[in-house]
Amino acid sequence: MEIQELISYYIYDGTKRIEVSFRLTIDSDDEIRNDVINLDEARDFGYELIQENLDFFDLEEDFEEDGEDFQSVDEDLLVSFLNEYYIINPKKLPKVEIM
Repeated sequence: MEIQELISYYIYDGTKRIEVSFRLTIDSDDEIRNDVINLDEARDFGYELIQENLDFFDLEEDFEEDGEDFQSVDEDLLVSFLNEYYIINPKKLPKVEIM
C-alpha cells in the first residue's frame, strides 16, 4: 500500500501545516484521501518539504501579492514522506472519501 497519485497540497503558512489529497494503490479512481499534517512531523522524519524560491529573475507567478517569497514543495519528497509516515503511523491514514 503506497501513494499512487498526489492529487493536491496546500501549505498553511500561519500554522506550519500542509493539507494533502492523494490516492493509494488500493483506491479506485473515484476515491480520495485527505489529511492535514504538521510540518514539524515531516522534519522529525528528516524531510524538509518547504523550499523557498529566491530566483528573482523567474517571472512566473513566484511571489505572493504581499511580497513574500514563494514557497514550493518538492512533490517527490512529499510522496516519500507520506509513504513512510503512514507505514509508521497506520492509524493516522485517512479514510477513503468518494469524489
